[in-house]
Amino acid sequence: MGTHRRPKPPSRARIATLGSIVGAVSLLPTQSQAAPKPTVDEVRKQVEKLYEEATGPTEEYNGVLAEQKKLQREVDGAQDRLARKQQEFNELRDKLGPLAAEQYRSGSIDPSVQLFLAGDPDDFLEKAEVVSRTSDRQADALRALQSKQRELAQERAGAAQRLEALQEARTKAKEKKDEVQAKLTKARKLLNSLTAAQRARMEAAQERDDAAAGVSDSAADYNGPASGRAKSALDFAYAQLGKPYEWGSTGPNSYDCSGLVGASWRTAGVSLPRTVKEMYDAGRKVSRSDMQPGDIIYWYNDTQHNGMYVGDGKAIHAPRTGKNIEIVPVDSMPFFAASRP
Repeated sequence: MGTHRRPKPPSRARIATLGSIVGAVSLLPTQSQAAPKPTVDEVRKQVEKLYEEATGPTEEYNGVLAEQKKLQREVDGAQDRLARKQQEFNELRDKLGPLAAEQYRSGSIDPSVQLFLAGDPDDFLEKAEVVSRTSDRQADALRALQSKQRELAQERAGAAQRLEALQEARTKAKEKKDEVQAKLTKARKLLNSLTAAQRARMEAAQERDDAAAGVSDSAADYNGPASGRAKSALDFAYAQLGKPYEWGSTGPNSYDCSGLVGASWRTAGVSLPRTVKEMYDAGRKVSRSDMQPGDIIYWYNDTQHNGMYVGDGKAIHAPRTGKNIEIVPVDSMPFFAASRP
C-alpha cells in the first residue's frame, strides 16, 4: 500500500517569481488604453465636417421658425375673431330676453302661441296679427342666434387646430435647434482640446489655405458691373464683409447664409423667403453660363448653402460657424444651381 503525502506549499521564492510575472503581464499594452489625441490637422478636419453637417439642420430650423411665426400670426388672428364672435353671440342672446332664450335652449313651444288659447273670439284676429309679428321676429332672432353659434363653434375648432399646429412647429424647431447645438458643442470640445499654440497653428493654416484659394473677408466696396436692384443688394452684402457667421441669424451684426442673401435683397426692395430651399423654389433658374451679379448661387444641393454671385467667377457668402462673411471663388464648393430674384 503506497503512502500518500500532502503536496508541499509553494516556496516564498516561487511566489515572488509568479508575482513578478503577473506584474510584467499587467504592464503590457492593452486595447483599453486611451487612444492617442488627434493631431491639429485632424481636429481641424473634424471641426470643419461638424460645421458643414450643421448647415442642413440650420436651414431646416430657419424654415420651421418661419412657419412658427406664420402660425403664431394666424393663432392671434383666430383668437381676435373668436373674441368678436363671442361678443356678437352674447349681445344677440341678450336681445332675445330670458323667455326666448329659455325657448331656444329647451326647444319648447313659443310662449306667444298661448295667446291663441285665451278663447276670446272678439279680438282673435287682432291677437293673431300681433302673434304673427312676434313669432316672426323671434324666429328670425333665433335663427340668427343659431347661425352665430355655428360660427362660434367653427372659429373655436379652427383656433384649436392652429394652436395644435403651432405647438408641433415649436417642438420641431426645438429638435432642430438641439441637433445644431449638439454638433457645435462637439466641435467646440474638439477645439478646446488644443493648446493655445496648437490653435494658433490651426488658424494660421486656415489663413494660408484661404489666401491660396482666393478667399477674403477683408472690407471692400463692390465695384463690379451690377446695376439697379442687384447693385443695391451687392453693396449691402459687401458692407457686411468680415462680420461673423451665426446660425439662425439675419443681422445686423451676424448672418447665416440665407440670412445674408435675404437681407441684401431686402435692402433693394425685394422680399425673399427665409430658407435656402424656399429661395431656390421661388427664384427663376438661370444656367451657370448666364449668371449675372446678384444672382443667388446654391452649392451642394438646393437645401444646404447659398450666396450671391458678384462677377468674375466669385461669390459672397456667410460660410459657417467660426468664419466671417467672405468673397470666394464659385468653385470653392460644389456648384449646384443659380436663380434670379
